[in-house]
Amino acid sequence: MTEPIGPADASRSPRYAGLATFARLPRIEDVEHADIAVVGVPFDSGVSYRPGARFGPAHVREASRLLRPYNPAQDVSPFAVQQVVDAGDIAVNPFDIGEAVDEIERAATALTEGGTRLVTIGGDHTIALPLLRAAAKRHGPVAVVHFDAHLDTWDTYFGAPVTHGTPFRRASEEGLIDRSASVHVGIRGPLYDREDLRDDECLGFAIVSSVDIETEGVAAAIERMRHRIGDAPVYLSIDIDVLDPAHAPGTGTPEAGGLTSRELLRMVRALADLRLVGADVVEVAPAYDHAQVTAIAASHVAYEIVSAMGARPVTA
Repeated sequence: MTEPIGPADASRSPRYAGLATFARLPRIEDVEHADIAVVGVPFDSGVSYRPGARFGPAHVREASRLLRPYNPAQDVSPFAVQQVVDAGDIAVNPFDIGEAVDEIERAATALTEGGTRLVTIGGDHTIALPLLRAAAKRHGPVAVVHFDAHLDTWDTYFGAPVTHGTPFRRASEEGLIDRSASVHVGIRGPLYDREDLRDDECLGFAIVSSVDIETEGVAAAIERMRHRIGDAPVYLSIDIDVLDPAHAPGTGTPEAGGLTSRELLRMVRALADLRLVGADVVEVAPAYDHAQVTAIAASHVAYEIVSAMGARPVTA
């Protein structure tokens, strides 16, 4: 096996120069095999409030230039123990949600055929549905660990069944998720009705809310999350609006009272010994960002996910 090709050397090429691949990693076409591919999906036709997440992948890549090869928090050099690449963007139809979802599923399935795991940068949360379809083809029903301010298990918006507020209802209905092991983390804010919570439970999710994390502490929240997951294969889906707007202003549906970036990073690290089969980081909307605050948070979240994957390879 050849040694993994890592990021460009910052002592020879300034971080602000050259192609803005994620963490200045090689492109997928530059390597023979990829263990992990960071891929963008610049799609936001499923949003219900602020648009703009289609520009998220480029914004996060730009902010990732400062990431470094060694992660002391996880004591791993994620780009040395596995071949990580930037697979570019999955270009999809911005006018037809159904066609876009099919295109994402086909591309994700092709990218993972050789065992490559995906860390996907959105884009809005609609993209989680086709990504889960691709993951379930390979691993069967997966435990979804969903960090978000919102449940995203509503039924329809304006009669549309596939939007950024519905992916996990559709995934549960299609049998893509493990209903005994899936969990929302960081949920907060107003709902339409108490029935939303009852529906969500029936669809197979437990909830560790933002208030739970505040009152019980991060360690207790991690224990509840891990107990729920067990030994199931895990798909990690992170809507950046799980963070408080103070830490992530650049997003489409912000809610007060969210996690800090430090709390989120700690909880992602707590998954490092589990069977992580794929992940996404979504809903970064650059037009509402300031000084790359949201993009910096998102790039570090993706880095921690890649690092966590490096701690335990997953076989099909």
